Amino acid sequence: MRAKPEYRNRDETEVVVLDALADRHQEGMTVFEIRSRADVTIDQIEDALAALKDDDLIVVERDDERTLILPDEDVVGPETSEDDVSLLEQLRRRLPF
Repeated sequence: MRAKPEYRNRDETEVVVLDALADRHQEGMTVFEIRSRADVTIDQIEDALAALKDDDLIVVERDDERTLILPDEDVVGPETSEDDVSLLEQLRRRLPF
């Protein structure tokens, strides 16, 4: 899964974090799990999480053992693959319109 298109015009690191969280939107992820899915530094993840939290796009839940980060349910887009997307939509994404 990916974040909805309306949330994709953010900082590149924020989009990578949102996409990682959207993939596991029901179970949530720890910071280290996000780090393993995103090719960015811990400092970049920390900055991205702070910005996303300020904009109410993520929720942080703590239990006795760990802290989980979940995307807001409005952020998660529908499940699609490149096969499901029309050729016109694929071209529109790649070309600067």
